[in-house]
Amino acid sequence: MRGADILARTLSRAGVKHVFSLSGNHVMSVYDAALDAGLDILHVRHEAAAVHMADAWGRLTGEPGVALVTGGPGHANGVSALYTALASESPMLLLSGHAPLAELGKGSFQEMRQADMAAPVVKAAFTARSAESLGEEVARAWRHAKFGRPGPVHLSLPADVLESKTDDPDLPAAEAFAVRPIPLGEAAAQAVAAELARAERPLILGGPALATDRARDARRGLERACGLPVVCMESPRGVNDPALGAFPTALARADFVLLLGKRLDFTLRFGQPPAISEDCRFVILDPDPEALRAAGYALGDPARIALGALADPFDAAAKLARAARAVELAWADEVRAALAHRPAGWDSLASARDGALHPAEVGRAVQGRIDRVHEAVLVADGGEFGQWAQACVSAPTRLINGPGGSIGSAVPFAIAAKLARPQATVVAMLGDGTFGFHMAEYDTAVRARLPFVGVVGNDQCWNAEHQIQLRAYGASRAHGCELLPTRYDRVAAALGGHGEQVTSRAELEPALERAALSGQPSCVNVMIERLAAPAVHA
Repeated sequence: MRGADILARTLSRAGVKHVFSLSGNHVMSVYDAALDAGLDILHVRHEAAAVHMADAWGRLTGEPGVALVTGGPGHANGVSALYTALASESPMLLLSGHAPLAELGKGSFQEMRQADMAAPVVKAAFTARSAESLGEEVARAWRHAKFGRPGPVHLSLPADVLESKTDDPDLPAAEAFAVRPIPLGEAAAQAVAAELARAERPLILGGPALATDRARDARRGLERACGLPVVCMESPRGVNDPALGAFPTALARADFVLLLGKRLDFTLRFGQPPAISEDCRFVILDPDPEALRAAGYALGDPARIALGALADPFDAAAKLARAARAVELAWADEVRAALAHRPAGWDSLASARDGALHPAEVGRAVQGRIDRVHEAVLVADGGEFGQWAQACVSAPTRLINGPGGSIGSAVPFAIAAKLARPQATVVAMLGDGTFGFHMAEYDTAVRARLPFVGVVGNDQCWNAEHQIQLRAYGASRAHGCELLPTRYDRVAAALGGHGEQVTSRAELEPALERAALSGQPSCVNVMIERLAAPAVHA
């Protein structure tokens, strides 16, 4: 058996059925081995798109998505997307071809210190050393991606390791891929429950991993037990995430915050006033010891941490659900009302000029379509338009760019979502700047027969940066952020998809309907007003 065969069969044993990949010299043996192992290869148009797809797969399924790229520049392209997965706590593997071990240091083709390049944006990065050990190395990467705080792991695959043959292949057993959570001790669970009961205005905050579908039962169980919503934070705008409504008003009044796998970072203003009262105390339950250390550093006052413990947030939520008591009803109602709050008049927001729609109008139309289907996945990506989408549209399952704050992942996310949830209606809302990153992946979606509805908010601008210029430097010094009124619908159509152009309210809902019924990857290119992201005030 070649190393490539061991790799492919190991992935199959782990339950992998789909690999997101862009081909190249170093990994062609893996393509060959995939045939016998029963692995489907979704061949993309850019390596970063493969990583974004593996990221989305990890978030949607809870099992690591797998991206396979070639070495050198292929690996470098893929690395650029890893930070999004890392910040979003998404389990995934980046498998990259690599120069042969026997040629390292001699100027081999595309020789590069690949593991060193990936290391800052993954949980672990290493290079395979032999065909004999390759199965266990893959299993180790798999476990590491899932253990503790989930995240991406990189494994480089030297060409001679993949081509090398062994008569005694060591394929990992099924249990080699299993991960045991870090348990919260019963005494600690009781102590946390007592802190919750003692507080007058407690809050429970979860990180990106707790916002996933697989965490839904854990969240609901804890919410039922304590009568308080579990608020998950996964936006780069943190407390200013418009999807959280007027939650900052409740956060500023809290006297106790339980962080369940949620970092005390910039998204929470490092726990400092005025975002959070200086009298507020914290309990921090996190699988990462670095998160506990960083929280103490951010607060600057160890007395504000009532308890800190290493614990898997899923296990902790389950144990707290058994130990917790319901909080005071009026406060719980106040928190729910803050989360649900949207400014008066949003339901009637409309464009002030012909030829362009207000982003809220687009959101209302998309919400109407989501409400009419049995299962939906919403992808929201981009700067200001992406924030309008998150504020105005909700779905049972949502994928966003995450705390890392990158843009450009919407189209790859939508493709992976349709592959993971074939019966779902997948709607991707993205800005025109975002569309340009991976527009060629419409070709991938067409080839793979993975239809989705893409809704582009086209304001002919890198609007997030334009708004910064307006605020910080004034309109007379706003420059360099203009885009053209490009017909992105025609781009999608040229790649084999379905395209619609929308310039008025009357055109929007029929265009969305035709796109959804087309059965093709579609782009509804909506000309919108150039507006700042929504600010939600109580």
